[in-house]
Amino acid sequence: MLRNNGRRTLYSPQYVLGFANALAEARADLREMHVKHLGEMADLRRELDQARGDLAELRDVVLSRQRAEQELASFYRERAIARARAAQRDPALPLQ
Repeated sequence: MLRNNGRRTLYSPQYVLGFANALAEARADLREMHVKHLGEMADLRRELDQARGDLAELRDVVLSRQRAEQELASFYRERAIARARAAQRDPALPLQ
């Protein structure tokens, strides 16, 4: 190896330059990957927001349906009560 001031040179200028270039390339690759991941995260966030919106809409529809079913059951009950009150009972028959 070359000697510099009586000391052995551990790394040549070409080696250091190559290492610096490799490091700069790695940083550029990492920046590119980071931008790609940010884009993918934004896409996933939009999908998640859409899914949450769809779920909220579905929940509202289900709750509306359940309220309508309860109201219908109440109407059927009121109708049955009204029919029972309006029915004529034969006094000769025993109560059941």
